[in-house]
Amino acid sequence: MTPPRDLDLVVYGATGFTGRQAAAYVARRGPPGLRWAVAGRDAARLAAVRGACAALVPPAGSAPAGPLPPDVLVADAHDARALDDLAARARVVLTTAGPYARHGSALVAACVARRADYVDITGETPWVRDLIDRHHAQAAADGTRVVPLCGFDSVPSDLGTWLLVEHFRGLGLATRRVRGAFRAGRGGLNGGTLASALALSEDREVARLRDPFLLNPPGTAPARGAGSRDRRGVTWDPDLRTWLAPFVMAPVNTRVVRRSAALWAQAGAPYGPDFAYEEALALARAPAAWAVAASMALADPLLRLAPARALARRLGPRPGEGPSEETMDRGWFASRYVGVAADGRRALAEVSGQGDPGNRATVTFLCEAALALACERDALPGGPARGGLLTPATAFGDVLVRRLRAAGVRLEVTPLGPS
Repeated sequence: MTPPRDLDLVVYGATGFTGRQAAAYVARRGPPGLRWAVAGRDAARLAAVRGACAALVPPAGSAPAGPLPPDVLVADAHDARALDDLAARARVVLTTAGPYARHGSALVAACVARRADYVDITGETPWVRDLIDRHHAQAAADGTRVVPLCGFDSVPSDLGTWLLVEHFRGLGLATRRVRGAFRAGRGGLNGGTLASALALSEDREVARLRDPFLLNPPGTAPARGAGSRDRRGVTWDPDLRTWLAPFVMAPVNTRVVRRSAALWAQAGAPYGPDFAYEEALALARAPAAWAVAASMALADPLLRLAPARALARRLGPRPGEGPSEETMDRGWFASRYVGVAADGRRALAEVSGQGDPGNRATVTFLCEAALALACERDALPGGPARGGLLTPATAFGDVLVRRLRAAGVRLEVTPLGPS
């Protein structure tokens, strides 16, 4: 039996740029009486974060009430004993400490061993593949939910697709295909995101990065995957009435959506027998779309060169740094998804909102996912017994949709005419 835990939620990596935002979000929006802690390797900086969060928590006796002031836990990302102690105390661990392939594996292992639910914002799909191979079976047997990829990659894609599938399911229809298109939202880059992206570009496992079914369970990749190839060129989309170009996050998001489809099929709720998903960047003019396609084709081989990565590190923000509050507040994100049912009927899903996608939106997605685990676990898909290396759609489903709507994110489905 798992011993009683004295913390509902731990925010790990709380002294980093995204971690500080996540801690502030929990302080402002956490439920009354939430027992939580900020964690990381630097006690002095954690104490400063705790003080800032305590100032945001509504005082006792006020209305509305808020979470308790956070505790402080000191645990280096490579100190297995300290991480084990942390995971033993927590019901849910939220972490923003990347690059995850370098700094995240021991924390996941501790959470699986101690049966603590886990969420992060990685986009490092080869690392996630390794987690699946290493921990999925044990986490599934124990009912532990390990849910990576809970930031801007890949919550909009995963939930937007799932909403369309559920819409068609309500009509008694299977889903044939979904195409996602992201508009270029305004925002800024933080140092942690840059470090993770550059670490991924150093990965020598190019074949794994390019595998469209990298995250699928064994034996679930379709024999014909023509509708799942990564986009290289530019096309006009008559449904969305926009030009579609390659999207930098598509090689992450598409793998997550395909894993969701495979996991739902294993759970007895398949998307469709020949389901296919693709994703692109939406641009108003063809020249801009072709310029994006050309830059994407050049960027991948360029960033595999050490001097190019060194220049990016020199010119970009450092870990712990990021855009200003004004820049993050003025940012926005918008994504649309066209779904086609087995009988040709179509529907449009939209996932959009105010706030910098890589910072404000990511923090909202991550924290609401963690709070769903901490506060509404019994209402999640599959009930309290479901576990494993899950995706946002398979771990949270309508619970996260409802929570994000309450947080100001637009998630809507509109029927369209037949194709």
